[in-house]
Amino acid sequence: MKKAIIGKKVGMTQIFDETGKVIPVTVIEAGPCVVVQKMTSEKEGYEAVQLGYEEVAEKKLSQPEQGHLKKAGVGMVKHLKEFRLADSSKLEVGDVVKADVFAEGDKVDVTGISKGKGYAGVIKRFGQGRTPTILASHGGGPVHRHAGSMGSSTDPSRIFPGKKQAGHMGVEQVTVQNLDIVKVDAELNMIAIRGAVPGPKGSIVYIKDTVKVAPVKKGEAA
Repeated sequence: MKKAIIGKKVGMTQIFDETGKVIPVTVIEAGPCVVVQKMTSEKEGYEAVQLGYEEVAEKKLSQPEQGHLKKAGVGMVKHLKEFRLADSSKLEVGDVVKADVFAEGDKVDVTGISKGKGYAGVIKRFGQGRTPTILASHGGGPVHRHAGSMGSSTDPSRIFPGKKQAGHMGVEQVTVQNLDIVKVDAELNMIAIRGAVPGPKGSIVYIKDTVKVAPVKKGEAA
């Protein structure tokens, strides 16, 4: 990837383009992020940079975290994330990455932690169908959203691991790919991205160049 930054989801709104068409956007407070550590191919075996975001009081960090940041000679930051940038060799510890690394029209992938949905059944969690009212197969009635019999016979007499069942839904890492950057405000460190982004308001998100490749037209078919 060429560009990346850490940000915080502010919320959703809508803006209008030149033709008056409404565009739903997610506003993200992106950066400023400070370079905390630099990985090199000679020492670590690969090239990358570790970015830090959101200043925090020193007492709110553990001693290992404080030592890591003091060694770098940067301020106390709450969130750390490593990115393998193509031009990471050009960045040095202490450099600041701001929202203006991205420009209007860029395609990005946004990663965040999805909203928690609590304990959910298989219909909501996996989109499975309910037990038919008439057939009531596998003993699903009288409550047809409940699971009926799902086990095998004497052999193996158990349910195999990975069976889709009711459980905790949400609060997992989700990446939405190939989103458009509609607007960048360098002064306010704000980026407006078309569409929805994982997570609740105030959650941390990671913005980076998209891994999607634009298709190249090869001419008319024979």
